[in-house]
Amino acid sequence: MADDPIRELITMIAKALVDKPDEVEVGEVEGEQTTVIELRVAKEDLGKVIGKQGRTARALRTILSAASTKLRRRSVLEILEWLWRGCLRLYKGW
Repeated sequence: MADDPIRELITMIAKALVDKPDEVEVGEVEGEQTTVIELRVAKEDLGKVIGKQGRTARALRTILSAASTKLRRRSVLEILEWLWRGCLRLYKGW
């Protein structure tokens, strides 16, 4: 879904937070009841989207929840980190 407003919202916010906006990737996995928004950023920018004690990530999830509720959908945000050999590590937060 290229024109999904939720995906565009997370992309816009993430690009504003990081030093390397060209490396921001936002994916979407749709389930039966929930859509998972996957956010990937450059390794150097990971701390910027997570924030101190996860505050920025929590704020992103709050905004996502509010926007999803308005659209009568359920969405969750997963922040993924690229590791060696293309493996991924997931930051779930609290």
